[in-house]
Amino acid sequence: MGLKTKILLILVAVFVVIQLFQSPKNNTAPETSADISRVYPMSPNVKATLRKSCYDCHSNSTHYPWYSYIQPFGWWLSSHIEEGKEELNLSQFKDYSARRRKSRLKSMAESIEDGSMPLSSYTFIHNGAKLRDQDRKLLLNWIDSVRASLN
Repeated sequence: MGLKTKILLILVAVFVVIQLFQSPKNNTAPETSADISRVYPMSPNVKATLRKSCYDCHSNSTHYPWYSYIQPFGWWLSSHIEEGKEELNLSQFKDYSARRRKSRLKSMAESIEDGSMPLSSYTFIHNGAKLRDQDRKLLLNWIDSVRASLN
């Protein structure tokens, strides 16, 4: 057996072994009493838009694609979701202080306006999560109305 074959076999073995180390999945109740949709009134369209474009990375309920079960992609995805939830967790919005809620709403609006959210790396694979102009306007109007009610 040649050196190239041995290296290839070692790489395949490592790939197979790392499949045994799956990252924990982010799947709790899809909507709790602390969910943003329970904290602030929203239309079904706003709720649906948030779910399709934001909840996978910014909530406690992620819909995992098939490739999330293949390492190292699953590890990368898990890390990405944890970072997203640290920044904003829509499932725990009620638990935030009033000041943090205002800050997160402002950040949400800015991210939607400048197009930085949802991430292009996410929408590249999840094309349905892209925010169309009407989606942006819908979310921004809703965020503005919520922010106005907080003042």
